Amino acid sequence: MTSAPATGPHPAPDEPTIGIDLGGTKIEAIVLDPNGTSLAKLRVAAPRNDYAATLRTLVEMVEAIEGQAGLATPAFVGLGMPGSISPSSGLVQNANSTWLNGRPLASDLERAIARPLRIANDANCFALSEAEDGAGRGAGLLFGVILGTGCGGGIVHVGRLVDGPRGIGGEWGHNPLPWPQIAELPGSACWCGRTGCLETWLAGPGLAADHASVNAEYFSAEEIVMQATPGDDSPPAQRARATLRRHADRLARGLAHVVNLLDPDVIVLGGGLSNLAHLYEDVPSLMTPFVFADNRTVVIRPPVHGDASGARGAARLWRQPTPR
Repeated sequence: MTSAPATGPHPAPDEPTIGIDLGGTKIEAIVLDPNGTSLAKLRVAAPRNDYAATLRTLVEMVEAIEGQAGLATPAFVGLGMPGSISPSSGLVQNANSTWLNGRPLASDLERAIARPLRIANDANCFALSEAEDGAGRGAGLLFGVILGTGCGGGIVHVGRLVDGPRGIGGEWGHNPLPWPQIAELPGSACWCGRTGCLETWLAGPGLAADHASVNAEYFSAEEIVMQATPGDDSPPAQRARATLRRHADRLARGLAHVVNLLDPDVIVLGGGLSNLAHLYEDVPSLMTPFVFADNRTVVIRPPVHGDASGARGAARLWRQPTPR
């Protein structure tokens, strides 16, 4: 996470801040007051495969939402993004929006909006939002998960984002699927250059790819969910439900690995697949054979703020202690 120096400007305690969630398909902005009240919201389609257009859109959104909220002075801006800013190079790393990788997004955007900027991974922002006033309010240690077009994670400990010298804290989606079955090896190729990453199994495109591989028919994740109607015993419905069961089993193994490492108080799911009600019913029990403790109960919750959590967390980056 980039930041102004500790002695530099910071928002006043009563001053609203702007949060932007830069996604692969949409960009959402919010003006948030210190009490968590939204003063303005804006959502636009995200440019794809075009760094200059992405930068231009972000600048336009800052200007537009300040006007929409009627702010008299420029507000501090926080940005949640896929991947992160490398602390060593200052360039974007590990973004599944690959046209951002290797680009100086932090310095370019800071210069374009003429004010200090804080940036964090989008899953970190999601986790921060849900820890502040969402599904993880009051939790000592929260692990936030994004299950969308990609698969990421963020860690918040007693209200503070946990990251490190490489800027990859919580990068869960690019670890391998744990306790793999023979049929799951070696796994599909991931955009990161490896095979078998959790993202290739658990993100929406991964769920769709698994269904296609098993059934020789392609449907999007949304279409598979629609087909999996309870009580429908048609072959398409049975195949769709089998795909969702395999997905839940893999999610359970992936999250059990996190529990064995971090021992979180609560796990909060975000992204489009977090709307699948069966995950909250099935995954905790599927995790129990893999949790290395006598108490194997794990709390998994849906987000309180839904897909707004990314932007809400980005707006709160300026309320965090100054990153190292």
